Amino acid sequence: MTQLETPQDLRPLTALRFGAAIWVALFAFWPDLDVNWMPNLVAKGYLGVELFFVLSGFILCHVYLAAHGEKRFSYGSFLWARIARVYPLHIATLVGIGLLAFGALAAGMNVNSNILSWSALPANILMVHAWGFAPVAGWNHPSWSISAEWFAYLSFPVFAFVAWKLRERPIAAVIGAVALLVGLYIVFPLLAGFELTKATILWGALRIVPCFALGCALYLMHRKIKVPQPALLSAGIAVTIAVAASLSAPDAVIVPLCGALILSLAALPNERAGWLASKPAVYLGEISYSVYMVVVPWKLLAVNAASKITGGGDKLQLFVWLAVVLTLPVVAAVSYHLVEFPARRALRGIAHRRAIRAKAGSGDPQLA
Repeated sequence: MTQLETPQDLRPLTALRFGAAIWVALFAFWPDLDVNWMPNLVAKGYLGVELFFVLSGFILCHVYLAAHGEKRFSYGSFLWARIARVYPLHIATLVGIGLLAFGALAAGMNVNSNILSWSALPANILMVHAWGFAPVAGWNHPSWSISAEWFAYLSFPVFAFVAWKLRERPIAAVIGAVALLVGLYIVFPLLAGFELTKATILWGALRIVPCFALGCALYLMHRKIKVPQPALLSAGIAVTIAVAASLSAPDAVIVPLCGALILSLAALPNERAGWLASKPAVYLGEISYSVYMVVVPWKLLAVNAASKITGGGDKLQLFVWLAVVLTLPVVAAVSYHLVEFPARRALRGIAHRRAIRAKAGSGDPQLA
């Protein structure tokens, strides 16, 4: 089985990140809308996190698997790149939540005690708050998934080792990953009393494992198997996911479908991806991490401000709610350009300069 050539820049998958972030955002903001119902599709919005997790395994294998298998992989450089990617914005939003909470207290407003949980702060700073080390879901709660990602980053050599061993058996790898996912989704509620896809600070690190493994396995299939009619297939899978979520299908059905969507979109050449490869779509995908991370800070600020201004109580009327939600990408763009992107570039620049100095220091002294 030969390896297929694939572009380094998979633009449709970058655009998909924004879709995942908006799915989660709608799930988070819907309770603030003045209606007494929630569409099942929105109620399944927590699975946008699973979509991120599967995509993470796929992309990291796309970038690093060959280097790992061919002994060219630098674990330290990998972890530094991952820290540069997620940590600055994580800390910035944590501080932002703290400032908002202190401001609310100064204004005489009530603040949930968990938000400013000092006992949970060390675990949040160390990004281990989804490993069972945080007593409560405090500060910027969605960042539990960043803690889960950190667990996957630290474990990546294990995932890569297994994936490399199975690189010539992609179908077996996918079947095994799906079996692991379905098995955990069945067994976990029997032991824990709640679904694995609802885990956050308790068992959040485990929640990423089957999804990340599925992403790695799907990348092996992407390398070896040509997907027929990827555009048509992607559209069909996207509709199937929407229908399945609307019918409240089991998560063990929807998550593998999300994986299938990733596989089909990855097979879609950039030049034939249409709007999915357009600059606006790719840009929205690039700011998707900021979209996800500012959901809670923006919700605390905007929903409370809108309620005060309109005098509508705890619920927002449709057009006010839409204004809050549609402003989220704008706020995310600001956080991306002010915090996420410059901090990432600065941290990667540090690593680059260290690498240059190390290379210069290891040169032949006779030529120096």
